[in-house]
Amino acid sequence: MARGTSPLRIYYHRDFDGMVSGAILASVLIDVFGERVEWESVNYDQRRDWKAFGGGSRFAIVDFHFHPRAEYWFDHHPTTFLTPELRAQYAPSERWLWDETSPSCPPLILAHAEQHWRYRPCERFREMARWSDIVDAARYESAEQAIFGEDPALRITRALTVAPSTDWIDGLVEAMTTQSLEQIANKESVELAHQRASKNRDRALEQFPSTVVWERDGVLLFDASSGKVRRERFAPFYHYPKLEYAVGVIPTRSGFHVTCGENPWNTPKQGLHVGELMERYGGGGHRAVGGANPLDLDETQRIAEEVAQLLHEAVTGAGESAS
Repeated sequence: MARGTSPLRIYYHRDFDGMVSGAILASVLIDVFGERVEWESVNYDQRRDWKAFGGGSRFAIVDFHFHPRAEYWFDHHPTTFLTPELRAQYAPSERWLWDETSPSCPPLILAHAEQHWRYRPCERFREMARWSDIVDAARYESAEQAIFGEDPALRITRALTVAPSTDWIDGLVEAMTTQSLEQIANKESVELAHQRASKNRDRALEQFPSTVVWERDGVLLFDASSGKVRRERFAPFYHYPKLEYAVGVIPTRSGFHVTCGENPWNTPKQGLHVGELMERYGGGGHRAVGGANPLDLDETQRIAEEVAQLLHEAVTGAGESAS
């Protein structure tokens, strides 16, 4: 029997990892408990009034911050608890699980469902979880695979960069509950988005050098806030393979974003926990990657500069000044 009379809304982080998490949890709850489910993506700008999040509705959250009213919650971000009080309210249970050592969220849900609900995952979901680990933890073989890879998961991931609407993304999550990554990647709307995103990628690679503000001792700061500049996540490491960190300013649907990450193919010998660093500025993330959404462009640029300087001090030795 269903656990509630009204539909359960599954909030998922708006990326490949979160989408797969939402699809898997939905399928589990439908198959095991007969739930009626809905989907809605979330991003960091939606946590500003976190206490009131969700109103009086029934909801679950995957791959995003802990909320004590979530009927089901799964996450792997080390910065998931927004306050010490929220951290104190969490304890692993039949409905909640947090593991910051997991490369992505879907494997947590699958393992939990097997252990607690006797769910038997299909191979299609295991494949999605495997690719989720690769995409979310940047476990690509090379910058070339990350940028030019044609595997279905990578085509979908690239298509997401030009998603026409959040409803379109929700539709892909629903498709993931019954279809393979290859079937989804071959959808006409996904292929059209992928083609457009690939053109943007090529343009972004050409434009990236013009966005560089400075590069010092393996740390690079760039500003791609202009609407005329395309963005490619791994462009810094493609153009500057000896980098250890890249920090940038990019536009989003709701404003501007500070993005920060390690070079997956030249990891820092000494540095900082990126997610914890970005948490200081109202964001979050993992050890190797994170971000924040300041209120306006000036503040975003100021924070990006400050973060880049802090990382420069970390890689060159505490207290050293920027050269």
